[in-house]
Amino acid sequence: MPTTVPAYGSEAAERLASMADVTASDAALRRFLHGLPGVDAVGLQARAATLGTRSIKTTAKAYAIDLAISMIDLTTLEGADTPGKVRALCAKGAHPDPTDRSVPKVAAICVYPDMVATAKEALAGSGIHVASVATAFPAGRAALPVKLADTRDAVAAGADEIDMVIDRGAFLSGRYLDVFQEIQQVKEACARPDGTAAHLKVIFETGELQTYDNVRRASWLAMLAGADFIKTSTGKVAVNATPPVTLLMLEAVRDFRDAVGVQVGVKPAGGIRTTKDAIKYLVMVNETLGEEWLTADWFRFGASSLLNDLLMQRQKLSTGRYSGPDYVTVD
Repeated sequence: MPTTVPAYGSEAAERLASMADVTASDAALRRFLHGLPGVDAVGLQARAATLGTRSIKTTAKAYAIDLAISMIDLTTLEGADTPGKVRALCAKGAHPDPTDRSVPKVAAICVYPDMVATAKEALAGSGIHVASVATAFPAGRAALPVKLADTRDAVAAGADEIDMVIDRGAFLSGRYLDVFQEIQQVKEACARPDGTAAHLKVIFETGELQTYDNVRRASWLAMLAGADFIKTSTGKVAVNATPPVTLLMLEAVRDFRDAVGVQVGVKPAGGIRTTKDAIKYLVMVNETLGEEWLTADWFRFGASSLLNDLLMQRQKLSTGRYSGPDYVTVD
């Protein structure tokens, strides 16, 4: 994934400029967001369930497993994280199976801001990105200057990607312009002096947004504000990524590109633990957005335990038997 500030084509720039009136005031933004088509919850859930029944076998399954591995943001976001744990996770991300160098490396290692420098050093030359949560993750309950300082510190330490959380309280209170402007300012804080910028993933915490309509509104709000990715969850609440919510967000990025000409990525996070689940999401991406989005540039899995199951299933395909429980590391 490139880390330079995207240069939109002239047509996309014109389309974005034509939507400036949408975000000119809180009232205008509210009218636009509440004017989006309502979500057919029954239809959405039925579509997600149908896509989840697709059967992927043999060669296609092997391809899907490797693709899923290459899309993982391998994550450790615990209060007990240490430099040693982060370095070990980086080593695993670079060589997920030390006995088989044909296994692809993961897309990124995701850590707290104070661990970015450690991860950056451990991953030097690997091509794996360092992602950092920021903006008072996971609750997002901090003053804006604190959130911006959190972001700038992570970028200065070498973060290639920033995963920010929106102010759900402001969003649910209908203060859409406040949320929009905060995303814009965090986006500006992702810029580096050399003209490049960390990519910005905007986390909604969909389990707290209450309705599918709110998920659609949050998706459009974040994309209008400049999000490079939209992300379901922090992984720190009871309800995280679900197939219907992810499908809704995939449809939102499709519709946004059709309307504006700007492509945005999607990252489901939290609760995706098995190969079977990961493949369901890949089928959903392919059926909704097509092969163009089936790369780590445009789709990621936020996960800590998914990689182990993918490795176990990959080994099963190649040898015909499951390995023992000590085949993979427990992170």
